[in-house]
Amino acid sequence: MKIAILDDYQNVALTFGDWNSLAAEIEVFTEAFSGPEEVVRRLAGFDAVVAMRERTRFPAEVFDRLPRLKLLVSTGPRNAAIDLEAAARHGVVVSATGYLGPPAAELTWALILAAARNLPAEFRSVREGGWQVGVGTMLHGKTLGVLGLGRLGAETARIGRAFGMEPIAWSPNLTAGKAAEHGATAVTKDELFARSDVLSIHLVLSDRSRGLVGARELALMKPDSILVNTSRGPIVEEADLVDALRRKVIGCAALDVHDIEPLPSDHPLRTLDNAVLTPHIGYVSRETYEIFYRDAVEDIAAFQAGSPVRVLS
Repeated sequence: MKIAILDDYQNVALTFGDWNSLAAEIEVFTEAFSGPEEVVRRLAGFDAVVAMRERTRFPAEVFDRLPRLKLLVSTGPRNAAIDLEAAARHGVVVSATGYLGPPAAELTWALILAAARNLPAEFRSVREGGWQVGVGTMLHGKTLGVLGLGRLGAETARIGRAFGMEPIAWSPNLTAGKAAEHGATAVTKDELFARSDVLSIHLVLSDRSRGLVGARELALMKPDSILVNTSRGPIVEEADLVDALRRKVIGCAALDVHDIEPLPSDHPLRTLDNAVLTPHIGYVSRETYEIFYRDAVEDIAAFQAGSPVRVLS
């Protein structure tokens, strides 16, 4: 068996998991592929592929052109970048791995604190020989808006209470009782945007959530508010967000996710001093990678033994 490990940006995949236990030839790709044509060209000779989250897309057109592919391992429990129906039509088994939620919630708070206390500029000033350059904002007593009160949203709200914030929340099916279970108050969508000093997004990307936050919603927000997105880039209309930041409609955006990843080097978000940006590292922790690659090895071994595990359908 010939195995490809994709999008290993830090070149650490082989240090996690017992890869030597597999009877296989393994090749690691550390750079992102440019699109479907490169995916097909680079992976044509592989029997199995280990995909890191949704960094590489596997639509029907890719499966059509990879007849040798028999196993696709997706790190994490779901992967919207894989066309599961197309995989099934081509006889490709798609297996998943375990996942850890806390690292993403922790990064959410790293971004909130970085934005509230102007940390990127302060870091830069000290490194360049300077000293204080801005005035931060206290979180205690402020209102934390949570857009999507699922597992990660609820954890974000819990941490917000520890900071002395008042959590409010909205999602399409959220009830007052469910919000109260997590120490939050259910509000209308418009109220969420209007009242929040910090608004954190925790929705799964779907047809219903794509573009949910646009110019109208941003215009409802306070001029010194902070918008945080550690979920998926397309939930926010990117052009509207860039415009809002340029015109100071909101105070700051702290983003770990983007429409195009890796973020193009000439992207306008990179030029804005009120945008705090990280390269989609919410799940990138040693503990998470240990689970990803340990389980990936187990998935491959089980497939080789004729008994696939953690199969997505």
